[in-house]
Amino acid sequence: MNFNQHSKALPFVVSVLLLGLLLSSIANSVQAQDSLSRHVLKQYGPPPSTPTGPLSPAIQFAARVAFIDSTALTTWDTNQQLALAAIGKSADPRLAWIISDMLRFVPTQEPQLALTAAASALLGKEFNPEDAWHDITNHLLAWDIPAPPDYLNYKRVIFTLNIPGWEALFVEGNIDWRLVSWGGVLIDNRAYNTTDDGCNCIPAADNPQVTSADEATWLNDNDIVFGVEVNGEARAYPRRIMEVREMINDSLGGRDLGIPYCSLCAAAQAYFTDKLPDGIDRPVLRTSGLLSRSNKVMYDLNTNSLFDTFTGRAVTGPLAEQELQLKQANVITTDWASWKKAQPQTTVLLERYALGRDPDFRNRRDADGPIFPVGDVDPRLPAHEDIIGAITETGTPVAFPRGPAFITLSRGEEIVVENIKLKLTAGGIEAVDTNGISAGSHQAFWFAWSQFYPDTQLWQP
Repeated sequence: MNFNQHSKALPFVVSVLLLGLLLSSIANSVQAQDSLSRHVLKQYGPPPSTPTGPLSPAIQFAARVAFIDSTALTTWDTNQQLALAAIGKSADPRLAWIISDMLRFVPTQEPQLALTAAASALLGKEFNPEDAWHDITNHLLAWDIPAPPDYLNYKRVIFTLNIPGWEALFVEGNIDWRLVSWGGVLIDNRAYNTTDDGCNCIPAADNPQVTSADEATWLNDNDIVFGVEVNGEARAYPRRIMEVREMINDSLGGRDLGIPYCSLCAAAQAYFTDKLPDGIDRPVLRTSGLLSRSNKVMYDLNTNSLFDTFTGRAVTGPLAEQELQLKQANVITTDWASWKKAQPQTTVLLERYALGRDPDFRNRRDADGPIFPVGDVDPRLPAHEDIIGAITETGTPVAFPRGPAFITLSRGEEIVVENIKLKLTAGGIEAVDTNGISAGSHQAFWFAWSQFYPDTQLWQP
């Protein structure tokens, strides 16, 4: 957003804002502290009191001036400053969610400082302007501060006027819009089967060409691959390619698949995108450019339906209305040598899909913890501990720390939880059911799995 300096004072703005302060000061407040865990209180301190009910007319007016007008008109002047000052004195922490959204986009210092000061006043903590968005959002998430009334409308304006292409995505649905942020990239809205068309986005690959293992001389034995087997047909998706593409729409073993990879979560998943309920066409999965708790948000190109990437559940749009939940195939994270030894007939994607790049986000960019806000991290494991995640037949999510599980299985011991059994496969670990059929497991960072499955059971040896 390009903020210019203007002087367009509204004649009655000061009196209206002062009235807002008076009205908002008598709002009923409730404490959220009792519902927060001990480690959240230790890390973030007690939350502020949060009022319930609608915003006063004066604060609604101030919010429109500070957030919507400044975004639509690309201005930052006396009107916005007065409005934001009133919001900061409103004693309504819910409004800090809109401030967080604004901070993700404002490029200039003056509004950044003003927004940070307002959030500090609302949340009762001083935030460093240099890392304000990250820190403020972490506090809001950890404290579970409710969204303000009409929050989606504010968020839609801020996001869609800053980044084109999202207009159809910001709609009501089974989604908590507080958790959605911008990942710093643009939406991939290229048509299906336009893999080689350039874009200012993370470009998905549709129906990628493959080669045999013997022909894949460009891969080193210790290169990480994500192995998938469907109906006896195996394929390797090299991490080097997946970190560039982040989404593959493919066919394997007579089935259609959508394969998202979130480099932030170290999670590659494989969703079946065929054999769906009547009236639902195959989704064409794309990267939206949005994140939810540091996990990529994917969407269907055909219907603009958003998906919870970690669970495969449609959360907005026509597919959410039809309650679509995609089923998963196992994804085995392993090295190329182990995969091709176990699967000598495997195919593998061509090197050209890496676009000449060889990023290693895991060992560089993410070494110090999640780089996007997630709030509190379940303290039972370190944030970046590798786990194998699966869902039992009773719907219980279970996380198996990869290191201890690998050692246990290597000793010949069994790991069984309800109907889920772990086994060593091609140098990696997968979960199967009591009949030996894939349980739709995958490897991920602990912080990501525990964010999406906060009640997960944690296996320990």
